[in-house]
Amino acid sequence: MNRINFIFTVIFIVTSAVRIDVYAQEDQCFICHDVLGDKPSELFKNDIHLKMKISCSACHGGNSKSDDMDIAMSSKEGFIGVPKGNDISERCIACHSNEEKMKAYGSNLPANQHELIKNSVHWKTSITGREHILQCTTCHNAHGILKVNNPASPVHSLNIPQTCAKCHSDAVYMRLYNPSLPVDQLQKYRTSGHGILNSKRDSKAADCADCHGSHEIRTAGDIKSKVYPTNIPKTCAACHSNAEYMGGYKIPIDQYDKFKSSVHGIALFEKNDLSAPVCNSCHGNHGATPPGVESISKVCGTCHVLNAELFSGSPHKKAFDEKNYPECETCHKNHDIVTATNALLGVSDEAVCSQCHSESENVKGFKSAAEMRSLIDSLDQAVILAKELINEAEQKGMEISEAKFRLRDAQQAKLEARTMVHSFSLDKFKEIVEGKGLLVTSSVIDEAKASIDDYYFRRYGLLISILIISLLALALYLYVKKIERKNTG
Repeated sequence: MNRINFIFTVIFIVTSAVRIDVYAQEDQCFICHDVLGDKPSELFKNDIHLKMKISCSACHGGNSKSDDMDIAMSSKEGFIGVPKGNDISERCIACHSNEEKMKAYGSNLPANQHELIKNSVHWKTSITGREHILQCTTCHNAHGILKVNNPASPVHSLNIPQTCAKCHSDAVYMRLYNPSLPVDQLQKYRTSGHGILNSKRDSKAADCADCHGSHEIRTAGDIKSKVYPTNIPKTCAACHSNAEYMGGYKIPIDQYDKFKSSVHGIALFEKNDLSAPVCNSCHGNHGATPPGVESISKVCGTCHVLNAELFSGSPHKKAFDEKNYPECETCHKNHDIVTATNALLGVSDEAVCSQCHSESENVKGFKSAAEMRSLIDSLDQAVILAKELINEAEQKGMEISEAKFRLRDAQQAKLEARTMVHSFSLDKFKEIVEGKGLLVTSSVIDEAKASIDDYYFRRYGLLISILIISLLALALYLYVKKIERKNTG
């Protein structure tokens, strides 16, 4: 890569020298400043605009054909001198937003950069209130503007981190605009997988612009930003799902597809839960690095705190360390994490416990897993039965709200039991399932059954009462009739 860049640079310098000789005969501005040997003319010798035979006067105004300074720098000739503030970018926009003019110079650059940058956070008004935060020259330079694919360009992929860091690593400057933004992004980037490759001159490695964009850089809270939570997976997938681009890196390219179908992906894309983890939640952003075997539980543990603590104190912690197994990932996978259900627990073929435990190997864990599954299934069935009985009692008009409220404790016990699995302690698991879950469901079931029995008792009692009253009324009626017949006889 370095040899190719060197050859490219030599060719560029040689061809530039030839162009300068030819163009020097036409541009009196350049001839004069070149004789003076000032810095702008030295930088302009390598400028892409010189290659396109664009005169100094295109930006500064004046008459580049005249060697008379008074005429060349006359205000009548449109001379404006050094552009200031927003006038700098306006000079760039005059050509770069004109598609016909760009084509006339043989350029294939898009002519929509101005439209894009208008939506950028960098195009907001600076603290002076008179100009944008950045001008085009802030990133591209003024007189030494090079093509983006030129290794010497400040916006070449290998140089972008340093270019962005000119502002973003300046604590005093950044404090003026956003004190909450960290100023150590470059240092973190250099520790990341991307940054290490960038330091090795690998221009394919992601740089600032690959993730944040170039001209249309929006804040992370902007829904159209490339780093907005719902957009981050696609931003990363732009490279990581491209088989051709990722060829040679020995990295899978199916992470995005797996993530979409995972419990985290469903929460993000289908439920629009912005707190759901995305790529940078686990891998980091500026310091992006694949979590190692030892750090996986720490990464998952930032959200799943109790699970991580229980696992750390479990017998599996020592076993996983000895076998060099990644902790959470071994059972739950990484990108295609599925919803934790009872199916993961136990000794069936689909249960993760059966991957290591069997009737002949690691038998104690095998028996514990089987009993745990039996207990949690029993609790599930008990909750279902309790709900059915409560619904039946409510349909019959019985007051059962207190028992219905208590059933929430059983639901909570189910959640606690799934967390307690990570302790891999049958006694602790049983304490939750039996001591909290089954105890509550048993009392709720009894109360619901009692309410239903009470309903039938009241119903049958009413029928019997009506029957007795009816018989008494009939007997009274017959007795009255009998008396009437005696009186009339």
